[in-house]
Amino acid sequence: MKPGIHPTYQQVLFFDVSSGFKILTGSTKSSNEKMEWEDGNSYPVIRVDTSSASHPFYTGKQRNTDKGGRVDRFNQRIQQKK
Repeated sequence: MKPGIHPTYQQVLFFDVSSGFKILTGSTKSSNEKMEWEDGNSYPVIRVDTSSASHPFYTGKQRNTDKGGRVDRFNQRIQQKK
């Protein structure tokens, strides 16, 4: 590999602003803002709007509106005409 062309890989703290959920992971993304983690060290913080702690799919609050397929809609139209 050529030296100097790859971004630096470092530990970064992703912070979900809507739920307060934090996760420490590796990333090439960086930030000037730092926040202290449970181990006492400070890491760069990347603020995100949604995560697995606040997304409706993962929290079970997602609403599915199943309209049915073409056959179901056809059968409903036939029933309405009768």
